[in-house]
Amino acid sequence: MKVIDLFCGAGGFSEGFERAGFEIVKAYDIWAPAILTHNQNHGNGKEIAFRGDIYEISMLENEEFEKYIPDTEVIIGSPPCIAFSNSNRSGKADKTQGVKLIQAFLRIVARKMNKPNSKLRYWVMENVENSLAFVEDNYTAEDLNWPELGDFVLSVPQKNIFNMKYFGVPTNRKRSICGFYPELKELNGDKEIITLGEVQKALGKPAPLNYMNSSKVIIDPIYGIEILNRDLTDHHYVKEVPYFEWIKAKRQKQDKGYMGKMSFPENKDKPARTIMATLSGAARESMIFELEVENLREKYRFPTIREAATLMSFPIDFRFYGESDAVKYKMVGNAVAPKFSYEIARAIRKALNGKFSNDKFSVKKAFKEDISFTNLNGIVFELKKEKPKKFESKYSYHVPYLIEKAYRVGLENQFIDGEVKWKTKIHYSQGRNAKVYEDIFVNLCLYESDEILQIINFIKEYIREIRSFENLQNQYCKTFEDRDGLGPDELLNNIRDFIESNKGLSRLAFIKEIGKEISMKIITSYYLLENILRGLENANKNTGIK
Repeated sequence: MKVIDLFCGAGGFSEGFERAGFEIVKAYDIWAPAILTHNQNHGNGKEIAFRGDIYEISMLENEEFEKYIPDTEVIIGSPPCIAFSNSNRSGKADKTQGVKLIQAFLRIVARKMNKPNSKLRYWVMENVENSLAFVEDNYTAEDLNWPELGDFVLSVPQKNIFNMKYFGVPTNRKRSICGFYPELKELNGDKEIITLGEVQKALGKPAPLNYMNSSKVIIDPIYGIEILNRDLTDHHYVKEVPYFEWIKAKRQKQDKGYMGKMSFPENKDKPARTIMATLSGAARESMIFELEVENLREKYRFPTIREAATLMSFPIDFRFYGESDAVKYKMVGNAVAPKFSYEIARAIRKALNGKFSNDKFSVKKAFKEDISFTNLNGIVFELKKEKPKKFESKYSYHVPYLIEKAYRVGLENQFIDGEVKWKTKIHYSQGRNAKVYEDIFVNLCLYESDEILQIINFIKEYIREIRSFENLQNQYCKTFEDRDGLGPDELLNNIRDFIESNKGLSRLAFIKEIGKEISMKIITSYYLLENILRGLENANKNTGIK
């Protein structure tokens, strides 16, 4: 039974079908490292993956089209999902190119189905869940810009969202599956899922210095494949996440302000979060593991390529032919989870009355050793150095880890005629419920006399130390190592420490501009910031505190 894989990438979709006994006859992508990877892992030594623009192929005249897209029983594909991803401009990116590529895939399917005596029985398109909003139930010749289809209408009978963790994949990854395919049944419930910790235990700790002397046998937690530890590629190295990145990632994960908390480092008792295509250490989506060191200093590392690949359900002997960890990570993050693909293929095989059953679920791979392969094992990655920011760099954050009933106090900069200004605001909630309050009057009568004295002394101290808006910006633009004064992060941290040290601020007080009672922690944070900024703005004058 034959299959064509469109937008094949490194071959996650093909991997599942090939292990279920299908023959991949053609696969297309435009990225050279992915094509090489696909060919080295599939096809039993035959070159089956080629460089090809799917949109251009979908628009070829019939004779040429048939050369690129031969008759097969199954067509699979995963059009690039970046346009639809929530991580791309918070889901507000232009969808035009994404829709164009989905329609190119569907045009190919429609042309093969409309062909006399068509062999095509099933077709499956994978993408991120947001893409479903851009897939119609039916497509006419006009919709697909191919008049030769005549009155033929391509129906999309199934449009579903599945979570990979219920199909034996150790990751919490939701994907839309559209097309014509048999019913897919989940293999397991929440109690039987494979966790991050189980994967890490199976692979063992990265051992850059002594893995070559290890005769330990590694058993694939999904496929049961056995290989020697020293033969486990792209695993025995450590790439540390620098402090300036992980501290930002931690803040994004646990103190976003208007989004829920995420584990930092990753929770080993659950399936991994969605593997992204970008190897980042400073974002909310970053995947960060604890780095075990002898001293007590906090250190963290990126996942190895092998860890990421196994979490995506690639077999442990799958090789990624890229020159860097970033290239390999992109291949993994962009892929269709092979174990899920295998379950789709198995359902199709069953629907075809099991006419063939050469299942290769646990088969080991053989590679052409004359093809150059970059193994990351033993590579020493230099710790990334932070670069200074440009003076015009924007800043916007709130008093860290201080959110009371969805209220938070933010500090931000703005540039007017080349000069930097700083403002503080009270933010409430997010989305349609979001509100912003500024120029709020805070009556000192809300405080006890000893509290007033502490507040005034705090404000005076930080006006003296920071001195000016420009100094505050200059410190922000320096690296963590080069800062020799207070930047906005340090100021907000000190305000948080002041608030938390004054237990009496847990009470509520009514604020006219907001129209309700809110926490004195929020009120006081705003008052401190507002008056420090007023003092800095009038640094060359004899400024009192309002």
